[in-house]
Amino acid sequence: MPLSRHRFWYHGLVATITEVARRAGVSTTTAKRAIREPGKLAPETLRRVREAVEALNYEPDQLASALRSGRSTTLGLVIGSIVEPFFAELTRTIVHDARARGFNVIVADNEYRDDVEAAHLRSFYGNRVAGLILRSAYGSSNLDYLLRMQGRGVAVVEVDCIIPGSPLPHVMLDNVGAVDRGVAHLVAHGHQRIAALSSYHPKLNADERVQRFPDALSSRGLRLPAAYVSQTAPTEREGYEVALHLMRLPEPPTAIFATTGSMAAGAYRALMELGLRVPRDVSLVAFDDYPWMRLVHPGIDTLAQPVEAMGRAAVRLLFDQMRLGAQAQVEHTQAERLRFPAELVVRGSVTPPRAE
Repeated sequence: MPLSRHRFWYHGLVATITEVARRAGVSTTTAKRAIREPGKLAPETLRRVREAVEALNYEPDQLASALRSGRSTTLGLVIGSIVEPFFAELTRTIVHDARARGFNVIVADNEYRDDVEAAHLRSFYGNRVAGLILRSAYGSSNLDYLLRMQGRGVAVVEVDCIIPGSPLPHVMLDNVGAVDRGVAHLVAHGHQRIAALSSYHPKLNADERVQRFPDALSSRGLRLPAAYVSQTAPTEREGYEVALHLMRLPEPPTAIFATTGSMAAGAYRALMELGLRVPRDVSLVAFDDYPWMRLVHPGIDTLAQPVEAMGRAAVRLLFDQMRLGAQAQVEHTQAERLRFPAELVVRGSVTPPRAE
């Protein structure tokens, strides 16, 4: 027999909204209204339907409802890496704020890969998400597909990393200002040989922090040695490997600037394995204020991001876009773009370099 799209599982069987109605002694139309427009029913009728829903563990099919009504209460969120604390805190904030507005969030990580991201975008569109918050991947841009999604009514907001040339609204850290502040902090302590844990590949990692670092050095009369340049992913494992390489050079850096908290963790582990102490042998500055940075001695100097404020701003921008509607989103020529400053937290991981 044909099944309603409103269904749930009990005793191994798929039940329908019709069974909820039958148990409550009302029509199917009344049962649906109790779920969608409870204020329009008499209290006694609403009570019977709710008791039937609870007894049968009934859950509406949200996708089917979205297809019928043309409205979805589901959002998509694509982050860089599910294991990184920055993205965990960002996800928690976004999910909490979206839930308070009556929306659910499907979360996926692109592993910083454009092909993985493309697959997630197709899946989200297939699930009829009403909006998407995206931390874009490195490599080839998926901007064309994002603009097609926007043109079909999906609101899109970028966060943490933006696609070059993107017209979409975004929420970002002031990366230029943060890098300048971190470099100035190191230079003020007398460091001249400074290496950043980052990839300098223009396509694989068109990251603002990476792009700014050489200029931040040159503006202070310093240069970035070719031996300090690497092509790597912003992960703990890569931070570990690059730090090992840097500190084994004939002329290693006296200071390391980690552009993500995960890379800083990898670098710290590498330094410990090499028997090097922070900051006696090498100074360390990082991005992201991760818990472990407060537990080691001395603590790590870091450029802390206002993650919760950024997450709330991303949700607000997304709902602003959703209220505009599809055509207005496409035609909106002044998409809002927000920049948040980083806070330099000093704990003692930077001191003047040792005399050689």
